[in-house]
Amino acid sequence: MTSPISSIRNLGPAFEAGCARAGIHTAEQVRALGADATYAALLRAGTQPHFIGYYVLVMGLQDRPWNDCKGAEKKALRARFDAIKAEAFDQGGAEFERQMNQIGVLKPTKKGQRTR
Repeated sequence: MTSPISSIRNLGPAFEAGCARAGIHTAEQVRALGADATYAALLRAGTQPHFIGYYVLVMGLQDRPWNDCKGAEKKALRARFDAIKAEAFDQGGAEFERQMNQIGVLKPTKKGQRTR
């Protein structure tokens, strides 16, 4: 039996959609991968890095409220986030995408998505 990603505490439809783009479709997959590998997959699939998104995932997998982490624990999470971002996020690809959007190679669709 599989569970939707949104069944994990703190994670909703937007996070679930990002996971789907990364080929992750169930809560069980997210738990098996863990927070770091799941977030790296999201970045590789084009999700823009954001510390709060990573933080919410980590807390959710620990079944904790999203804002439960403070102090040294939060600083350690920030260091992990920065390392994942440096390894998995293709800033050049994001810049290329921004430039293509700017010159109109990709046309806007509803909700800010773009198509070729």
